[in-house]
Amino acid sequence: MWAVIKKEFKSYFLSPIGYIYIGIFLLLCSLFFYIDIFSYQSTMFSQMFGSTVVVLTFLVPVLTMRMFSEERKNGTEQLLLTSPRSVTAIVLGKFFAACFVVLISTFATLIYYGILCYFGKPHFASSIVAIIGFSLLSMAYVSFGMFASSLTENQVISAIISVGFFLLLWFLPNMVSAFSNYSLMNAFYSSFMQGTISIANLVLLLSFTLMFILFTIMVIQRRKLVK
Repeated sequence: MWAVIKKEFKSYFLSPIGYIYIGIFLLLCSLFFYIDIFSYQSTMFSQMFGSTVVVLTFLVPVLTMRMFSEERKNGTEQLLLTSPRSVTAIVLGKFFAACFVVLISTFATLIYYGILCYFGKPHFASSIVAIIGFSLLSMAYVSFGMFASSLTENQVISAIISVGFFLLLWFLPNMVSAFSNYSLMNAFYSSFMQGTISIANLVLLLSFTLMFILFTIMVIQRRKLVK
């Protein structure tokens, strides 16, 4: 699995994808930092993530759309499926490589925490909890984006599926109250943004991530058997 992680992680920076993701992410974080925190002279570091979470809806699909779609389109999927590595190792390798890119950009936001420390005294515990929650939400998004990429060879379609699903996650709980307890957004805003870690919300985010990793393994395993 480690070999897959290294290969995939390196590929993000041999192409513009990794730089585009991190660059746009930090650019928008800078904008939200100024709008939500600096202009109000606030020391609530977590406020920045309240706006930044919207970025994930459109930015994560750009990172994940090529995971399996590109392999299938370029004809390298056959080599991947017939390699001695297990399907689980391949899927997890691709997942963790994308997560590393996401986590690099997320932890780079500590730069803004350092700026706040210079001007005031931001609450350390709530800031760390917000980063943890944002990281878990990002990983959940990556897991679905990877699943969408496994369904089609067209990267654009993969990205559209992901964006559409993420938008559905935003609006469905507001339209159907029964889904509010299963909303990733509610889990993030009601708990991590408030500086607290709820076991129920933690389990929800981790379960969502694990579920779509397993779905991806099932899709790829089926394609391997067909091949």
